[in-house]
Amino acid sequence: MDLNEVPTLLAYTPRERARALVRGAFPKRRWRVITARDAAELSATLRRTLVDAVLVDVGSTVALSTALGIQPSPTHHGGGASGGEDVWRIAALAQEFPTAPFFAITPLRTTDAPVVARCATLDFCDLLVDGMDDPVARDIVAPQTFSARFVAALAEPPSALRLASPMQLDTWRAIIGFAGRPVRTTALARAVGVSREHLSRNFSTSGAPNLKRVIDLVRMIGAAELAKNPGLDIRDVALILGFASSSHLAVTAQRVLGTRPASLSRLRTVDLLDRFLQGRTRSRG
Repeated sequence: MDLNEVPTLLAYTPRERARALVRGAFPKRRWRVITARDAAELSATLRRTLVDAVLVDVGSTVALSTALGIQPSPTHHGGGASGGEDVWRIAALAQEFPTAPFFAITPLRTTDAPVVARCATLDFCDLLVDGMDDPVARDIVAPQTFSARFVAALAEPPSALRLASPMQLDTWRAIIGFAGRPVRTTALARAVGVSREHLSRNFSTSGAPNLKRVIDLVRMIGAAELAKNPGLDIRDVALILGFASSSHLAVTAQRVLGTRPASLSRLRTVDLLDRFLQGRTRSRG
């Protein structure tokens, strides 16, 4: 299976108990799990990969001590003061990358109230209690992932696109499933159950935009969502979505929307659609 077709999770899990939760809830055949060793590695991954959700183990006694403002001894079990500080450096990234929901993993001891409170302050999406939420962790995380929310928001194509036939609707839903990442017409044709030639010829019937333009529109919607992350610049967005360069992203934005990439962060999906419909629904070939 293409990695673009499975959700990507980024995990910081120094405790074995947290690692076991992630292994059990998110099997490799259905999820791509990337493990980060520290804040720098996690931040770098968020700048080059489309991350659907981030799982942060805040359950160590060191993390609790740091949340309380106590500096543990360097020999304290769990990694010492620097380990606790790294947890909260990672946690603070939730506000820099809001399109990737952050989930805290903790055993939720009676003493963990400061940890939970700090996660809430940092705009974490939810809490996974290891030992209790293991059977339902996937159900908690999956609907909140970037890709799932992207698909849910665009499940029905805007009526102005005039996509009405079963083939057009199936193709649209296959395109949005890639959440703005590159998609080949051969993959779409396979998903819809027709030949590539048939899909390319017949997708734009009844006044609908042609297939290449619709793919580009969805990619621009994805780019606009990612551009709203304070932690990403246009070069990062281009890299994450598989554009050859930031210049390639700029050319696509101008061709499809008539705008510069710098404007994407302030444009809503309805704004993008309005710009797209202003004579930009057809491409050559």
